[in-house]
Amino acid sequence: MARSDKAAAVAELSESFSQSTGAVLTEYRGLSVAQLKELRRVLGDGATYAVVKNTLTKIAAKRAGIFEFDELLVGPSAIAFITGDPVEAARGLRDFARANPPLVIKGGVLDGQPLSVAQIQQMADLESREVLLARLAGALQASLSNAANLLNAPLAQAARALGALQAELDQAEPAAPTDSAPAEAEVASLPPEAPRDASPAEAPADPL
Repeated sequence: MARSDKAAAVAELSESFSQSTGAVLTEYRGLSVAQLKELRRVLGDGATYAVVKNTLTKIAAKRAGIFEFDELLVGPSAIAFITGDPVEAARGLRDFARANPPLVIKGGVLDGQPLSVAQIQQMADLESREVLLARLAGALQASLSNAANLLNAPLAQAARALGALQAELDQAEPAAPTDSAPAEAEVASLPPEAPRDASPAEAPADPL
């Protein structure tokens, strides 16, 4: 490879390291072209799988501040540069390696931190970002519903208490007097009628 081509390859690799949130180093010895194509399809848009030259990759990784690959860059190497969900990428690599043993996961980095093979396997067992967001949304919706129920409960209880109190007041209120009561009171308060004067026939006769 000409010097200019090497420089261009190093620059491209350095940019891939810088623009990705993580990278997983693999050995692809024994994989066919068709299998490599299938692996790229499995990873989808969340990761770019590129066959690399070890010497140039060491230079590019150091320029990007990554030193974890120095001892791992041995044999036929390829790197999955992660730009999407790292959990999905780790799961895709793990599952493909299980179905295709020639693919060997050797290590990686995520957000500048080194990842061992065991850590990559553990990350593959995690829930994806979409699933976590869906669960979070469900939990928030349930919390809001519970909060609304808690707020509405005192109002409903107060309304029931007011209704019961009003019913008690209605039962305790005396009945209104009938229309005949005032007339009876007026009759009772009238003075007794004075006796009438004796009629002339009943008046005593004059003495003789």
